[in-house]
Amino acid sequence: MIYIKTVFLILSYLAGSIPFGFVLTRYYAGIDIRAKGSGNIGFTNVLRVVGKKAAFLTLAGDTLKGFLPVVAAKLFFNDNNLAAAAGIISIIGHDFPVFLRFKGGKGVATSFGALFGLMPFAGVFTLAIWLTVFYLWKYSSLAAITSYLILPLIIVFVDFTSTNIVFALLITILLLIKHVKNIKRLLNGTESKIGSNKRVDINAA
Repeated sequence: MIYIKTVFLILSYLAGSIPFGFVLTRYYAGIDIRAKGSGNIGFTNVLRVVGKKAAFLTLAGDTLKGFLPVVAAKLFFNDNNLAAAAGIISIIGHDFPVFLRFKGGKGVATSFGALFGLMPFAGVFTLAIWLTVFYLWKYSSLAAITSYLILPLIIVFVDFTSTNIVFALLITILLLIKHVKNIKRLLNGTESKIGSNKRVDINAA
């Protein structure tokens, strides 16, 4: 059984590594999203550079690749620890994808997918915080950072187990690592708000 679970975790990493933003912007605009806008392959940069259709398809794909491995671990193995590990590994796959030489996105959508798969109630509360912060300040990065910093506290009150706490701490650490540049820009007032910029010129050098 341990070998089957190992293979499952490897597949979770490979699923997380699927670069939906990269593939969809290639398809819809014929560009390498990594060379445009912020260079990120996630929802926010795809939205700014290519538009809503590609962005929301990217969001759906990135969310599902975190959600499905967790749900599969629950259904086929009935193992919450394996489900948590699969979720974390799928996020690592998104952040450091083998298909893009380990240079991936920031993991927000994939983290939400894994969180909803493992702890739906905690996911609802975390998403509510994300939406509230985003509505008030219009910074996607600030919404992500704030909601995930609060996540461990949410779990203490909503769905406390040692596995869930470890899961929450690890995905929060991963998210903070990937948002270091955003944090610096937020602190010095140069972070871009959603809706504040015009569409990035995809033909720009």
